Amino acid sequence: MGIIKLKNIRTYSYHGCLIEEGKIGSDYSVDLEVKTDLRKSALSDDLKDTVDYVLLNQIVVEEMEIRAHLLEHVAHRIIKRIFKEVPAISRITLAVSKLNPPIGGDVEAVTIEMEEYRN
Repeated sequence: MGIIKLKNIRTYSYHGCLIEEGKIGSDYSVDLEVKTDLRKSALSDDLKDTVDYVLLNQIVVEEMEIRAHLLEHVAHRIIKRIFKEVPAISRITLAVSKLNPPIGGDVEAVTIEMEEYRN
């Protein structure tokens, strides 16, 4: 088995419960970790034998473009889509961070983290 990590995928998205957040948007950062079997690709040196991290990045970016009120909701969508499109993945850990959130304080980021296993 093995782990593939995509760290600090940056997007400009429009998530949040406030009307203003849907209009002006904010910076986000996403960290993705997937568990999969890397033994075959380690021997073959062939992309078809592993999980394509270009596809993982594309899924994250596309799902982050779809407005949600809650970070939990967008994270759940990303997880569901990855499991649907990449059968080789057995576990996903995903963190979605809103940078400089509008919460009336000096806070660098608010982050939610979810971990799911394939059924």
